Amino acid sequence: MVGELLYAFRIMRLPLLDAGGQAIGKINDIIVVAGRGSEAPKVLGFVATSQRRRIFVSATRISTLDNSGAQLKSWDINLTPFRTRAGEQLLGKDVLDKKYGDEIVSDVALVHHTGKTSSWQIAKVRLSKRGLLSTRSGHRLVDWQEVGELFAPSTAIAAEAARLRDMHASDVATIIRALPPEQRRQLADAMDDERLADVLEELPEDEQLRLIEGLDLERLNSVFDEMEYDDLADLLGQMGIDQRTKVLDAMDDDDAETMRQLLSYPSGTAGSLMTPDIIVLGPDATVADALAQIRDPERLVSIAAQVFVAHAPHYPPTGTYLGVVHFQRLLRERPSMLLKQIVENEPTIDPMLADRDVAERLASYNMLAVGVCDPNGRLLGAVTVDDVLDNALPADWRRKVVAHHPSGHDTPAIVTSPNGGTK
Repeated sequence: MVGELLYAFRIMRLPLLDAGGQAIGKINDIIVVAGRGSEAPKVLGFVATSQRRRIFVSATRISTLDNSGAQLKSWDINLTPFRTRAGEQLLGKDVLDKKYGDEIVSDVALVHHTGKTSSWQIAKVRLSKRGLLSTRSGHRLVDWQEVGELFAPSTAIAAEAARLRDMHASDVATIIRALPPEQRRQLADAMDDERLADVLEELPEDEQLRLIEGLDLERLNSVFDEMEYDDLADLLGQMGIDQRTKVLDAMDDDDAETMRQLLSYPSGTAGSLMTPDIIVLGPDATVADALAQIRDPERLVSIAAQVFVAHAPHYPPTGTYLGVVHFQRLLRERPSMLLKQIVENEPTIDPMLADRDVAERLASYNMLAVGVCDPNGRLLGAVTVDDVLDNALPADWRRKVVAHHPSGHDTPAIVTSPNGGTK
């Protein structure tokens, strides 16, 4: 479904709003990347000023964008300073007021597409022409395809990053593994943080380290902030002690403490497999509250399949664990019903339980995730079936290159020149 047009010139004067609708900054510019094939250029995110910092706000973190402002889905905000990456354009800086023949680009119209995925794309471009004998200017609104060269990738690496952007991360990981090391690193630098994080999670740990080699500490932490906790713990566990210490010291204090806790569990235990990034609500929360949480499209399917119920605090380690409510049960109950009325007492596991026993527990009870509790009955996190499956497969399973992927993209498109550069 396609929404109404919203113009860039207007957007770049809107406030940035937190999840409660309070202004916490201001939108300064719009970041766009070339679409795949004949697809329209896509809005990657926004440059905003908040707390006197110029930061990046991913388009996926925006719940609503209209004439009142750009509102975040959640309360948290990444204050890492913004920097442009290969293949990205800033509409205000790079496109508006740019000459196109004997005209200039005076504005760009965006349209919101909803459906399987939600995204903002460029739909129209306003071109203006000032007469030689008059101060009056005329303008025309054209489809973006008529001026497509304005948004074309500037390099082969940027073009490849655009081609891979919407592919499944596992397919991208396979393609990256077929590239020479230098091109891998160039492609990693051209990817946005969220995309690079997704790809890293699909690579063996040793290849993860090679892919991020050369990235500065600031970029590393921006990427790590987008990774799942359990995957990040596995990666940090492969780092040298000095590098790992530097990364942890640069993290937010709460995130660093979480990572140190996960790293403290021996390999082959439930603690080494679990993630603390789960949905936890109190017993007096309603079914409507729970459905709002699992509706978040950024949550993994295995995480969104259930809501854990515990006394405050509601972030691991929680207060006393009470049980779980599965999403199917939530769909059957009235929105006003309290979770304590429908909570189920499912078995939990100890963080030191062997990984094989974890797999057997999930299989025995047909669960997508099982809660992990300490001896005091506090919820520490959960082990999901996808993490158990990854752990059960042979160590080199990711290295097996599939000849043909369902996506149809099985070979790198970057052309290597005789001197080792890219064309």
